[in-house]
Amino acid sequence: MRKAPPVAHLLYRIGRASAMRPIVAILAWIVTLAVAAGGFLAFGGTLTDSFSIPGLETEKVTDQLTEEIPELAGGSSRAVFQTESGEPFTDEQKQQVSDALAAAAEQTGSVTGVIDPFATQQQLEEQTAQLEAAPQQIADGRAQLEEAQAQLDAGQAQIDAALPELEAAQEQLDAGQAQLDAEIQQAKDAGAYELAAAQFEAAQAEIDANQQMLDESLAELESSQAEIEAGQEQITAGLAELEAQEAQLATGAEVAEAAANIRSVSEDGTTALGLIQFDTNVYEVVQEDKDAVIADVRAATPEGLTVNFSADIATSVEGVMGAGEVIGVLLAFVVLMVMMRAIWPALMPIVTSVLGVGVGVATALAFSGVVEMSSVTPVLGVMLALAVGIDYSLFIVNRHRQQYTRGMDLHESIGLANGTSGNAVVFAGSTVIVALLALNITGIPFLGIMGTVGAFGVGIAVLVAVTLTPAVLGLIGHRVLGRKARETRGAAEHAEAPIEPMRTGFALLRFFGAVVALLIIAIPALSMRLGLPDGTQEPTDSTQYIAYKTVDEKFGEGVNGTLLVTAELPEAVADEELLAAQADVVTVLMENDDVSAVAPAGASEDNGFLAFQVIPKEGPGSESTVQLVEDLRELSPLEDGTVIGVAGEASGNIDVSQKLDEALPLYLAIVVGLSIIILVVVFRSLIVPLIATLGFVLSLFAAFGVVTAVFQWGWLGSLFGVHDPGPILSFLPIILTGVLFGLAMDYQLFLTTGMREAYVHGMDARRSVVAGLRHGRAVVTAAAIIMVSVFGGFVFSHIALIRPMGFGLAMGVLFDAFVVRMVIVPSLMHLVGEKAWWLPGWLDKILPNVDVEGSALEREHPVPHAEDEAEAAKA
Repeated sequence: MRKAPPVAHLLYRIGRASAMRPIVAILAWIVTLAVAAGGFLAFGGTLTDSFSIPGLETEKVTDQLTEEIPELAGGSSRAVFQTESGEPFTDEQKQQVSDALAAAAEQTGSVTGVIDPFATQQQLEEQTAQLEAAPQQIADGRAQLEEAQAQLDAGQAQIDAALPELEAAQEQLDAGQAQLDAEIQQAKDAGAYELAAAQFEAAQAEIDANQQMLDESLAELESSQAEIEAGQEQITAGLAELEAQEAQLATGAEVAEAAANIRSVSEDGTTALGLIQFDTNVYEVVQEDKDAVIADVRAATPEGLTVNFSADIATSVEGVMGAGEVIGVLLAFVVLMVMMRAIWPALMPIVTSVLGVGVGVATALAFSGVVEMSSVTPVLGVMLALAVGIDYSLFIVNRHRQQYTRGMDLHESIGLANGTSGNAVVFAGSTVIVALLALNITGIPFLGIMGTVGAFGVGIAVLVAVTLTPAVLGLIGHRVLGRKARETRGAAEHAEAPIEPMRTGFALLRFFGAVVALLIIAIPALSMRLGLPDGTQEPTDSTQYIAYKTVDEKFGEGVNGTLLVTAELPEAVADEELLAAQADVVTVLMENDDVSAVAPAGASEDNGFLAFQVIPKEGPGSESTVQLVEDLRELSPLEDGTVIGVAGEASGNIDVSQKLDEALPLYLAIVVGLSIIILVVVFRSLIVPLIATLGFVLSLFAAFGVVTAVFQWGWLGSLFGVHDPGPILSFLPIILTGVLFGLAMDYQLFLTTGMREAYVHGMDARRSVVAGLRHGRAVVTAAAIIMVSVFGGFVFSHIALIRPMGFGLAMGVLFDAFVVRMVIVPSLMHLVGEKAWWLPGWLDKILPNVDVEGSALEREHPVPHAEDEAEAAKA
């Protein structure tokens, strides 16, 4: 006979000691809660709404952008102003909007400035007007140059006409001078020069005067020619300048046309987009600063105007419990009341689990000052710890009630329940913890932190279950049973009835029916798309939802998914060549059919690194925008060697979603492998782990299917508050995988251990299946309903991020507990028969004895009527 494992003995002693000294254990946990709360108040930091992953393409581009163009490094949020009358803004209202934004600019700390929508729109319109007026200005300049050219041509024609006459006159003067010189020489030769000298001198003087007049005329012509040549040079330079301006204008017009759809004031003049700039990513700005900005802008916005804010500044996940969550807990209490038929045992699991949640979440938040923690992380911790805490406490309470009903001593029963069911709780909790901690293997920091905090919360829930639950059971004593049950305590009537195996035909029908049903439910999962919230998931009356829809209606849905595209040029360009370089990139970007508009956003000091604002045609969560990001990245490098990068909030969300999508198969493989190993050790079988694991995969994909159908396709959307279907929360599948795996193993343990125990005690394989079902069905049913109630309460959470998570977990538990564990697994094990418990001899020798159910401990501390039940089972 195998001895009970040391853990079972330890838990037995802990349970018995806690039951005998309940005040000590209860005070210890109260002190622990106080210390945890004090740690949170003293060391708790700020939570972040960011889901960034280091090393992604968006992060790399953002880092380069920060280095090259620092002014674009900070984040910005929108304030969407509208007139209540539906009429365009008046001049007074425009000034009021400017004043309201100025109130945000006065905030110290994170706010670095604001951008006035009307000043921005005016600049855009002035630039457009300049571009529209430029062609006429160039045409006027060309006409003036043409007129000047005509004048020059006329002057040149006059010069060209006068020059031959002057040349002819020069020839005549030269001939007259030659003739005079010849006559003078003849006179000198004849000795008659003195007689005619006066005549000769008069003739020479006349020739000299004519020569002087001719020289002056030639000088005038040369001066006119020089003037004409200078004028021609000016006209040529003017024409070259006009041609350069025309080229610059064509380039500017091309860039302006690409940016024509970008506006800060709607075309009807009723809506304006103000920008509030921060010194860092908006998701990293502390919520207090965000709230202060929103409060200041709203306070400064007068009557007649409304203002709403984008999701990045307005969405808050503060507060871990809302009305929906409270209703879920109340439903759990109702289930416990129906099952227990007594108020104290029904209330106790809820009270102990709430205390455990307080300790776990407060302790985790105490480390938020040194570890970057997502805002949704503590909510996930509450969700898990609350659900498993109630269930784990229930398992121990239920075991104690059964034993105490049969007549066992109070403290002995509590100790034994803690050593048997408590041992199973420790093992089941360990599987959940391991599955959650395995999220760190994905290499995604925020997901690893979420898994670690969740695992810590589950760990606290386990500790509370095996220490505080026995203490409270000891404190309430016989009130753990209702009055009627107390009166018949110890009677033989509480022994179980004989067992009959299920019919094979019935098992076949149940198996195939359940498998086909889950496969059909899982079909939508084939089209599941991942993404992050964009504001449309928020309540329709929330400021972020109104802001998103207003932008969508007035400016185009692509404005909500603006991308920041960078271009690293092969060589830096001069200032006069910058516009042409920008136009070249703009032309390439506008060739994509999914791009609505492109506008230059900035350039580095050396003009070697450029940034552009790119507006997609559809919203950030659309398939076309996801494809656009991929297409733009595939362009790099361009033919001239320009390297293209894509950043921005929409791009970052796409990168995160794709990274998580890639990590899911690896994580699923790890979880499935872990599942098989754990179950082989627990059940000492190869077939049972395979059946259990395949069942888990079925329930998981069925959960994916219903989540996709409701939140992506919009089926039954009105029932679950899904008014705008869209992509599934990017980290939801991987979270569901981890959590549902742990919970599936819980139910597998509490049902199948009973089957194995019956089989080991000599019952045939098929009857042992029914025995195990009878042993654990009631408590697993109650536990599953409680789990569904708690998770279901989060479906109507005030936090949009949590709703699909709560829905997926509730549906996953529903499918796994009621369809897989209670229908598929028992039916298939019945069909397999004795082979279900086959294990090679060599493997049986090396496997450790975990005895999850604590049957060895139970043999050391027998329950009244247990022997009678064993004999009845063999009959």
